[in-house]
Amino acid sequence: MTARAGDGAGIQTEIAVLSDLWDGLADAEDVVRRAVEAVVARAEVTIPPDAELSVALADDAMVQRLNREYRAKDKPTNVLSFPAAHGPLLGDVILAYETLLAEAKEEGLAPADHLTHLTIHGLLHLLGYDHETEADAVAMESMETSILAGLGISDPHATGRMMPDGTHARP
Repeated sequence: MTARAGDGAGIQTEIAVLSDLWDGLADAEDVVRRAVEAVVARAEVTIPPDAELSVALADDAMVQRLNREYRAKDKPTNVLSFPAAHGPLLGDVILAYETLLAEAKEEGLAPADHLTHLTIHGLLHLLGYDHETEADAVAMESMETSILAGLGISDPHATGRMMPDGTHARP
């Protein structure tokens, strides 16, 4: 199923549900839209005019294949972001259901809250945020934490929790 949402907040978001597993998180598309809107609402985030975003709700097998093809890492991960080369499309955010669910369980998080975090993380990458250096990681974590707090979601980086790709800035 593909849904197209004009959230009115600055990013036209297309969501493709590529795995029936996502039926287990019935409100996943609404969660993704809410996360995108929360990022767009930040004054310090610059959104290009007519921006578009593609979000794929996938499974571990698809994400592992993409991770192997494009990042030379033959394992699934929770979220992948692929920036677009040009135009209004910011890029693609691809989320892996089984990994998201396992991480949420391991961390004691509501799956919807973890989906919110991963969506925000992926979108921030497409908007130029990164965590290659400690300073960049701290800035990105701070932005994520602040956006999540505005949604009533606790800090996912507290107590040494990892960033979605397995790194963290805080000990």
